[in-house]
Amino acid sequence: MSTAAVLDIGSNSIKILVARRDERGRLQPVFQDTLDVRISAGINAARPVLDEEAMQRGLAAVQQLLTAAASHSPERATLVATSAVRDAVNGADFAARITKATGFELRILTGEEEANAIGRGLTCDPALADLQDFHVFDLGGGSLECLTFHGRQISQAVSLPLGCVRLTEKFVPDPGLPLSATIREKLARHIQTALAEARFQLDLPFPIAIATGGSVVTVRAIRAARQGVALDATSPIVTLRQMRELLEQTGGLSLTDRRAIPGLPPARADVFPTALATLVAVAEHAKVTAFRHSFYNLRYGLAAELLSAG
Repeated sequence: MSTAAVLDIGSNSIKILVARRDERGRLQPVFQDTLDVRISAGINAARPVLDEEAMQRGLAAVQQLLTAAASHSPERATLVATSAVRDAVNGADFAARITKATGFELRILTGEEEANAIGRGLTCDPALADLQDFHVFDLGGGSLECLTFHGRQISQAVSLPLGCVRLTEKFVPDPGLPLSATIREKLARHIQTALAEARFQLDLPFPIAIATGGSVVTVRAIRAARQGVALDATSPIVTLRQMRELLEQTGGLSLTDRRAIPGLPPARADVFPTALATLVAVAEHAKVTAFRHSFYNLRYGLAAELLSAG
């Protein structure tokens, strides 16, 4: 069977997926890995710039992941970048450096392309096969992708600058301190205003929306650590109440204490309270009581695209 590799350079992490289709045509992961290499420091600036150290870390991570994926002999591969590289004034320079070092062209996705690839990935999730009409929210480090499906087709897609790294830089003066109630209120107002001004229509009567992204994975990872089970053994349902409780617990801690939480990657500890505050604000704005998490995201959508190509 043919295999395809997708490497995704995000704001907060760099990830790779090697996938193939099984005998029934379903997309199956062969290999996956994630490196928490934040290249997006300064993303909230008027003219964001990828600094030299960030680009070196990013390039090293890309080479490491490509080497790991090579043992699975993917016939096709694509490298993509999202918000951090898309918004950086020197994003094209970083892309050229990646191409020179690896031989692969780096495709910098537009917000619309990113949202559509996420949507295609979700339609590959067998657990969602029965859903026809639903909303999707994908929270990254630089942006929040909002989608609506009608009849399993994307009818609405919006990319907003509401990623957890970006919002932490904008609203949190010192990520080493607990997240105050005042900052949480400012975050909530900003997020709900942005969603309202984007005119993202929330006209579906379902109390549960689909959520993707590393922050929701982290919520499940913390739950898995507490329950003493594997991450994929936890429920994919993350309720609004659970997110509020976890926000109270983690937001009330110093960065040092957050880094000690089992299941919470230390490299994400500084932005995790902001991520939770964002998810809570999105749920409240969308009037949903829970999110249903899916692992089938942007990388799965692009892998499906590669494997469907002639």
